[in-house]
Amino acid sequence: MNSDMHADQLFPAEEGPAPGQGRGSRSDVLEMLRAADHPLGVREVAQRTGLHQNTARFHLEALAKSGLATRETQDRQTPGRPRVGYRATTRATIGGRRRYRLLSEMLATLIAGTMPEPGMAAEEAGREWGEYLTEQPPPYQRLTADEALAKLTSTLGELGFAPELAGDGDSGRYRVNLRQCPFREVAQQHRQVVCALHLGLMRGGLSRMRAPVTADRLEPFVEPGLCVARLSVSALPAATRRWPAPRPARPPG
Repeated sequence: MNSDMHADQLFPAEEGPAPGQGRGSRSDVLEMLRAADHPLGVREVAQRTGLHQNTARFHLEALAKSGLATRETQDRQTPGRPRVGYRATTRATIGGRRRYRLLSEMLATLIAGTMPEPGMAAEEAGREWGEYLTEQPPPYQRLTADEALAKLTSTLGELGFAPELAGDGDSGRYRVNLRQCPFREVAQQHRQVVCALHLGLMRGGLSRMRAPVTADRLEPFVEPGLCVARLSVSALPAATRRWPAPRPARPPG
């Protein structure tokens, strides 16, 4: 840990959502459960908040594990898996102080101090989470670069990065201005880990979409409150299925 970091820096009260970020935080999901008169499923929460279903499920499961919500299995009238709904518990209130910054500082220090290639390990973890949080297109459906960039910035917005897309479609080069870093203080101390994680997050999401876009690099803190991701349009990903070669014709007779 950086010796210049004092206890009052590691134990601040957790900040709320940045102004203008809109709905989609875990506290928003909890408030939705508390206001509902029936258990809400993942799809319903995702539709109401505009979150991706995997992101909604991630928040709901976290609320259930912390005791702020309960899972209820409901019978279906049609064949299929039982529907799982979530209901807020009577103790469902988000209060008290959180130590997420301390936790992230500890984990970043662990990765930086013990991994032989901390940047590569962090990027790989980011790729895995980026793929998990991104919806995959149907088979054989190809997204355009504009569609993929819109989905990517939407995911980054849900995660609290306050992204702004800019670029020149003719040149095929884009930039995403990240005005809000959810882990800014930790990233300033451990750029090799946190920024690589964020780059991997974008690369994993684009890979999941089979997007014709490449996240080339992430430029951290080009200004005190700004990081810039550089992206470029690439060739369409090659098809993963290889059709069998036609069998040679048998000789007559």
